[in-house]
Amino acid sequence: MFGGFTKDLGIDLGTANTLVYVRGKGIVVREPSVVALRTDTKSIEAVGESAKKMIGRTPGNIRAIRPMKDGVIADFDTTATMIKYFIRQAQKQRSIFPRHPNVMVCVPSGITAVEQRAVEDATKQAGAREAYTIEEPFAAAIGADLPVWEPTGSMVVDIGGGTTEVAVISLGGIVTSRSVRVAGDEMDESIISYIKRQYNLMIGERTSELLKMEVGSAMPLETVETMEIRGRDLVTGLPKTITITSDEISEALADTINAIVDAVKVTLEKCPPELAADIMDRGIVLTGGGALLRNLDKLLAEETGMPVIVAENPLDCVAIGTGKALDNIHLFKSRSSSAVRSKR
Repeated sequence: MFGGFTKDLGIDLGTANTLVYVRGKGIVVREPSVVALRTDTKSIEAVGESAKKMIGRTPGNIRAIRPMKDGVIADFDTTATMIKYFIRQAQKQRSIFPRHPNVMVCVPSGITAVEQRAVEDATKQAGAREAYTIEEPFAAAIGADLPVWEPTGSMVVDIGGGTTEVAVISLGGIVTSRSVRVAGDEMDESIISYIKRQYNLMIGERTSELLKMEVGSAMPLETVETMEIRGRDLVTGLPKTITITSDEISEALADTINAIVDAVKVTLEKCPPELAADIMDRGIVLTGGGALLRNLDKLLAEETGMPVIVAENPLDCVAIGTGKALDNIHLFKSRSSSAVRSKR
């Protein structure tokens, strides 16, 4: 379709992680969206996993940064370099005659026209022949095998690193949606703030993420779990070890989770009655890394009165959906720029 050696790519360009889907092969790259920069020479030291290991551990002349913030580009040049690196990684097993691939990138549904243009430009600068965008909740719904092209309502809640995307989808389009810049990163920051407030202890991003994954829960657990963590005592300035319980993490996450629940409720309130009936039958589908937080599905089911299902492979849904959308790339050519303009 696009020349002998071209393999079109779908990129889930996330705030926390980037996944690359190669048409006909599936997901071939799965790396953190982190770049390590040398501040003296402005050169790239590392990208992806090796750069993430440097967070909080770099000398003065190296800075590990995340060029995506809240699902959109915060640092254009660094993002373009990062995309270029991931495209190259995806093309490693390719022919010795590389062609510029067509690239489909997912974007938050609440993105502005300027932010969308930045994503398209950065992708082209990274070596794409053509850059198309697909809204994140729509890609997540495709990846979760929901009947998005049929005249029936499907509801997806995609909780990523930077944004939570809630959307009702029918007939190949988003009927109503809400994008809130509250998600996994905000949860990590809530945990850091809580521990600082309660224990005068400073912990890093990696420790807070580990706490969330190991003992985190949207509701208090029946059996309280504990985890030992180390940080810097803000009073003495010395390293200190404390034990945190799962109940404390639930308390720390409460405000963030309430914001996500409110976004779901607002979207449901705007949903046409016929589609609401379909969602009542099929349930709300959770995708993204945040879907893995324990008891979040139970809490949402209690708050909305709707059945809530965690997608089979929540971390990969958006990337798989972005890749599958390549089969209908002609639909995105026409609406890539108009979809965002009509929202504003």
